[in-house]
Amino acid sequence: MDRRKTAPSIDVNEMDDDATMERHGSMQDVAPVINPARGGRTLRLAFSSAVVSLVASFAALVTPIPLFNTYRAEDGFTNADIALAVVANSVGTIAALLVLGRLSNHLGRRLSAIGSLGLLMLGCLLLLNVHDIGILLAARLLMGVGTGLASSSLTSYIVDAAPSRPTWLASVASSQGPMLGLSLGAIASGALVQFGPWPRHLIYLVSAGLLVLSAALIVISPETAKPTPGAWRSLVPRVRVPARVSHLLPVAAAVFVATWTTGAFYQAFMPALVEDQLHTRSSLVLGLVFAAYMAPSVLGAPLGGRFTSAAAQRIGMIIFLVGWIGIITAIDVGTLALFIAATIVAGAGQGIAISAATRGLLYGSTLADRAPIFSAIYLLCYVGAALLSFISGQLSNTFSLPQIALGYGALALVATVITVLAARSPHTDPTGNSRHGE
Repeated sequence: MDRRKTAPSIDVNEMDDDATMERHGSMQDVAPVINPARGGRTLRLAFSSAVVSLVASFAALVTPIPLFNTYRAEDGFTNADIALAVVANSVGTIAALLVLGRLSNHLGRRLSAIGSLGLLMLGCLLLLNVHDIGILLAARLLMGVGTGLASSSLTSYIVDAAPSRPTWLASVASSQGPMLGLSLGAIASGALVQFGPWPRHLIYLVSAGLLVLSAALIVISPETAKPTPGAWRSLVPRVRVPARVSHLLPVAAAVFVATWTTGAFYQAFMPALVEDQLHTRSSLVLGLVFAAYMAPSVLGAPLGGRFTSAAAQRIGMIIFLVGWIGIITAIDVGTLALFIAATIVAGAGQGIAISAATRGLLYGSTLADRAPIFSAIYLLCYVGAALLSFISGQLSNTFSLPQIALGYGALALVATVITVLAARSPHTDPTGNSRHGE
């Protein structure tokens, strides 16, 4: 296989001269690397703990989804209310990314990760008493802050501690860990709501327990980024993408916004859509449908590693668009099986496209680059999700859910056209190394 078509290795042992200068310089937002050569076993523990924690964080995030129809039926919540809960989650995440995105460079990955897990656990406990929209919004806001902090600290922790082979492991684990967590969380929540005792409470207690276990794993894992001064200064909002990959950002933004807003669509409207248009009230089916979008993303991502970043983004978005065509058709004819099949296709396409876009932005990154890059990535994802969820939530008072779905399909079409026409790979010099550009 042509090595130029594989995902770049991100190895903290092979940091370039620029990174070496940063480690010994006076920059306040740089987290010096701790030499991982001291023990491969402990570094593998850090990698495993970070992956488990990232999965658990996003699993907790989606636990309310199978309960949304319960809240609609028993507490009088509307589709606009549920969409507003998605907005609250996104707003909390955006705030955390803007303010806390670089905090792990100064406090270390472990302390920041433990803080994110604690916020998510508090959100789970608050969800134990959802009977009015205010409680749901507060819990989702709190969990949004937790996932925002986890998005920057845990993904950076994963990339820091990842083994150098296989080369695609760091980008796949960091970009697809959330997708795996969302899938597992939705299925487990649906099963416990339908078959377990205390349907409005058990899943939140289980999620809180898993978050405590994840925090314990982080506690016994080694630190990969030495704490440095400047934590308060880092709270000033700042999102940075290195100049050498900034030309990739417009297409990456189209990929992230289209795919993540589809995830927000599934959170906000899929429960009502499945019940009203596809004629099932099963909580487990709700969880499986949501997982049908997220889970194939994990399988689709390694496939993208066989191609250049630009080619993989084009392929992924074309598959994603085909999936959306199937989704709209299934809603129109009212066929649940077709809806699930089309959802799986769209999920596989988003996995290829998201992983490829992430791989391109991480190309040639140093340790200090990673947290700001991941903050930029998730900021694009959640801003797009929040804006469209708010707009579509308001429109749901006027338009039907099939019409709302058609609007999301149109967005998928626009993003695919942009990607096919404008996708580019990172610049490389004749030796195959990334150019550091401006």
